[in-house]
Amino acid sequence: MAVIDVAGFVADLKDHAVEHGFHVHDERHFVETYSLRQTWEVDAHPEEGCEGPVDLYLSLEVDPRVLLGFEDAVIAHGDDDDPPDEYFFPLIFTWGLPPLSRPPDLLVLATEIAAVGGPDLPLEVSAIDSIPEATEAPERALRVIARQQVSLLRMRDGDAVSCELLDRCLAVSRSLLARADDWLD
Repeated sequence: MAVIDVAGFVADLKDHAVEHGFHVHDERHFVETYSLRQTWEVDAHPEEGCEGPVDLYLSLEVDPRVLLGFEDAVIAHGDDDDPPDEYFFPLIFTWGLPPLSRPPDLLVLATEIAAVGGPDLPLEVSAIDSIPEATEAPERALRVIARQQVSLLRMRDGDAVSCELLDRCLAVSRSLLARADDWLD
């Protein structure tokens, strides 16, 4: 007996993201055959940035031990009582930009973008330098990552990802999109 519909949650998350101004491009589902761990990935960006350089990747990591523990707790508590809210899956938001010709100062960007994410959406800013050929200058690609925990109890009840969280993600996306022209040729 399945007490939670993860695929349905991902479909609802995509619909919810569209309601909050995102355009969803792609979805992937990976299953590791040995451990049965799963990863659901959704590619999105702000509607106005369809041709822009900012992409948002949502990634839900499903640990089968957590899922089975939650199912056992639901069955043990029966229909009249909810289990304790102590079962969570990580939901990771990753914003990516292509190699930038004029990359920003990471400390300044981290400080400025933290104000957009606020205390409920802590953001990690990082960059990856790559050298395409030994005779060429390095290229710097930018990543911004936010990690959240999704309650399986709230996922089952249909309110795991709040409107406020998606609004903050959209604000971060728009902030990066507005600055991207300064960083690119």
